Amino acid sequence: MPAFTGLGAPYWDPHARGVIVGITRGTSRAHLARAALESIAFQSVDVLEAMQQDAGAPLTELRVDGGAAANDLLMQFQADLLGVPVVRPKVVETTALGAAYLAGLTTSLWKSREDLAAQWQAERRFEPQMERKDVEARMLRWRDAVSRSRGWTTGQS
Repeated sequence: MPAFTGLGAPYWDPHARGVIVGITRGTSRAHLARAALESIAFQSVDVLEAMQQDAGAPLTELRVDGGAAANDLLMQFQADLLGVPVVRPKVVETTALGAAYLAGLTTSLWKSREDLAAQWQAERRFEPQMERKDVEARMLRWRDAVSRSRGWTTGQS
């Protein structure tokens, strides 16, 4: 649980702290690295479930970007947890690309947002593969870890 400065959405607990639960003598660096990657996917599920509830609309596909999107293991695990396809674009570093697109719109290089949308191209699509009962078991363990990380401080450093 990477709650080094508390937990944000959907928990909003500034007193939560990072924890590692379930380790044994056999836990290796590789296990910890994978747990760190998986925590990204679990946190995304928490936020996306809250968003779906607020919007009253189901998620049908997740389009990703950023450096972490280059990790195939993370993208597959995200698709498995969410139960929807995760789609990675050819260009994953979209912050600079977005600025360029805005500049292009301003200078009429592109005529509309639809012209920009046509520029987007998928590089890979990750389909859910994990059985839902396995996903549910992992989500239960994740939520247990979340509860163990909450309320550790009362404001002191």
